Amino acid sequence: MTGFPYRTALIVGAGPGISASLARRLRAAGVEVGLAARHAEKLQPLAAQIGAHAFSVEASNPDSVAALFSAATERFGDLEILAYNAGLRLSGPLAELDPAAVEKALAVNAFGGFLAAQQAAKRMLPRGKGAILFTGATASVKGFAHSAAFAMGKFALRGLAQSAARELGPLGIHVAHVVIDGAVRSPARPAAGERPDGTLDPDAIAQSCLDVLRQPRSAWSQEIDLRPWVERF
Repeated sequence: MTGFPYRTALIVGAGPGISASLARRLRAAGVEVGLAARHAEKLQPLAAQIGAHAFSVEASNPDSVAALFSAATERFGDLEILAYNAGLRLSGPLAELDPAAVEKALAVNAFGGFLAAQQAAKRMLPRGKGAILFTGATASVKGFAHSAAFAMGKFALRGLAQSAARELGPLGIHVAHVVIDGAVRSPARPAAGERPDGTLDPDAIAQSCLDVLRQPRSAWSQEIDLRPWVERF
C-alpha cells in the first residue's frame, strides 16, 4: 500500500486478536510497529513474523509507561500512532467484588490509557501530527449486570477519548475511540457455521482502524462503533 499518512506506531496491550491484526495491517502499509505488553517474550513470535519490535510494559505504572515510550522512540524514531488496546475484564456481583481487583481493573482499563495518551501527546504536539486510537467495548456505552468494574473503566476510557479529541484535534492529532460492540472471533470462539458473521473478524476490525487513520482531517471520526451486521442494536 502507498500513501499511508503515518510512519511509526506503538500498540500498548498487544497480543493475539485485534492488536495482532492491526500490527499486520500497519506493517503491510509500511509502518514501523512496536508491540508492548507485560510479558514481551509472548510477543516475540508475532514480532519476528512481521518485523516488529517487542517491549515490556506495565500499562498502569507511570514509570513503566514513560520508559516504554523512551525505548520505542530510541528504537524507531518519532511516534506517530498510539493504539491503546490494554484491558482487564472483571465481572461478578457488585456486593462480592474484591475492591483491590476493581482498582486494578480501573487502572488498566482507564488510567493506563491516560498514561499512554499523555506520553504520546508530549511527542506528537511539537510536530502537530499524530493519531491516538483507544479500543472500547460494548461496556463503553452500556453497563450490564455483573459488569460494574469493566463498565466503569471503559466508560472512563471513552470520556478520556472524547476529551482528548476535543483538545488535541485542533492541534493536528487525530483521536478516535473504537467501540468493539460484540464478541471477537478467535480460535476459542470460531465463526459458527449457521451464523458465520455472528462475531467480529479481527482483520476486519483492523481494516476499519486503518480506514480511520487514513481520513482527511477535514472529516475525522472521533468514534466508530463496530458490530456484526447480524447483531441487533
